[in-house]
Amino acid sequence: MGTVEKKRCSWCEKDQLYKDYHDNEWGTPNHDDRHLFEMINLEGAQAGLSWYTVLSKRENYRKAFDNWDAKKIAKYDEKKVAQLLENEGIIRNKLKIRATIGNAHAFLAVQQEFGSFDKYIWSFVNHKPVVNHYKSMGEVPAKTAISDAMSKDLLKRGFKFVGSTICYAFMQATGMVDDHFDDCWKKARKK
Repeated sequence: MGTVEKKRCSWCEKDQLYKDYHDNEWGTPNHDDRHLFEMINLEGAQAGLSWYTVLSKRENYRKAFDNWDAKKIAKYDEKKVAQLLENEGIIRNKLKIRATIGNAHAFLAVQQEFGSFDKYIWSFVNHKPVVNHYKSMGEVPAKTAISDAMSKDLLKRGFKFVGSTICYAFMQATGMVDDHFDDCWKKARKK
């Protein structure tokens, strides 16, 4: 008898890259500052593109941006920006590259103020995941009042490419929001 595929959220059935991301990361609460910094920037890099495009370039981003070391990124100069604009392994958008550098400065300031980015960002959901119960993509919102508030505060602190829709995708990616469909194995496991 053959093996039975796990029932997953329908959006991730494209290929193994998506399935692995769904099974191992998406919707799983993460409190690691470096990972949170990576995800806020990758979600911003997605603006106007598909998440698949960014996900397929993720390892290239890690190499290009010093494994998301905010202290190193904050020191990037014009020479480094020029190098990044030549890097075919990432999305070569000058505004997004400069935003990542600016986001490193803002991220470090948040860490200084709150002790960690994790403490700051998870405060928007009172430090515990919001668990939704959706059955299809049509039910999942693009943004919420919480992502609106997060976006507004991040922008005020100097972050770029952090609109409400990007913030909601970030919340889903880092497990601040659990939007796994009710029939998905990851949701069933949590019941």
